Amino acid sequence: MQCLGLEGTAHTVGAGVVRDEPPFVLSNVTRMYRPMEGGIHPRDAANHHAAELLPVIRDALDDADVTPGDIDLVGFSMGPGLGPCLRTVATAARSLALHLDVPLVGVNHCIAHLEIGRALTDAHDPVLLYVSGGNTQVIAFLNGRYRVFGETLDIGIGNCLDKFGRQMDMGFPAGPRIEELARQGSRYLELPYSVKGMDVSFSGILTAALALADDMALPDVCYSLQETCFAMLTEVTERAMAHTAKDEVLLGGGVASNHRLQDMVTTMARARDARCFVPPGDLLVDNGAMIGWTALLMHRAGVSMDVASTKVRQRFRTDEVDVVWRD
Repeated sequence: MQCLGLEGTAHTVGAGVVRDEPPFVLSNVTRMYRPMEGGIHPRDAANHHAAELLPVIRDALDDADVTPGDIDLVGFSMGPGLGPCLRTVATAARSLALHLDVPLVGVNHCIAHLEIGRALTDAHDPVLLYVSGGNTQVIAFLNGRYRVFGETLDIGIGNCLDKFGRQMDMGFPAGPRIEELARQGSRYLELPYSVKGMDVSFSGILTAALALADDMALPDVCYSLQETCFAMLTEVTERAMAHTAKDEVLLGGGVASNHRLQDMVTTMARARDARCFVPPGDLLVDNGAMIGWTALLMHRAGVSMDVASTKVRQRFRTDEVDVVWRD
């Protein structure tokens, strides 16, 4: 069985073709909306997705060397995300499924990050550290659902980095530039370390880092910002591993591309005689292949949806999904 997955929760529109036997991912094509100034404007991002979606689908089919008639299932990101972006991609997915006369499955975006990681690494039952622009969660499977053991209380880690980078004229996304500058930094500058139980908070750190940037060397501020935020994330991830007695940790989300974060979590895992897994870079960021793969798992487990039940959900919680495809 082959599935076409469509992603469109925020700044990225993507399409990927996956199948239920190795190699699972046949194609994965993405296009990113980059605002001229400021942060993401939902309506502008949705217009970008509407313009790019058809070319992205065509490229995904071409890269996979399949035709529309070879597609057995359509999956799409049902949430969480920005309403205009979600609705644009959902409308395309519904139209395509009706035209091809194939089933349609809406997917929780956060869970898709975890499932593609499980599929393409040796991770079996990991704790997921999911770090992206709008989402920061520590997730693990327990009693039939993916439970959120910790999360941000305000903004996502990616949003924090982008807001800092925007004030420093770094462009969007700012994470790679901050990582580059942090390698040049050597002096740690004190920033608020905000861990509250299993949850984290980044807004205060952002404010403090911006204040430091007025007087201190930018590489040192970037170094300190990364070290503080990533230490917080590593701490709550380790606590979730201890609580669940799991010996695997999986990284997901665009911020997981950061090599310093990978190193810190890997070091923590090794100290616990555990293992850390990182999917390929193009599958860490938002993408259609992860949506298609999760839709395939759901469909094989008997999940079915009619068009009326595929309304998008901007605040679609990870722990609201019955994970019937896992024991």
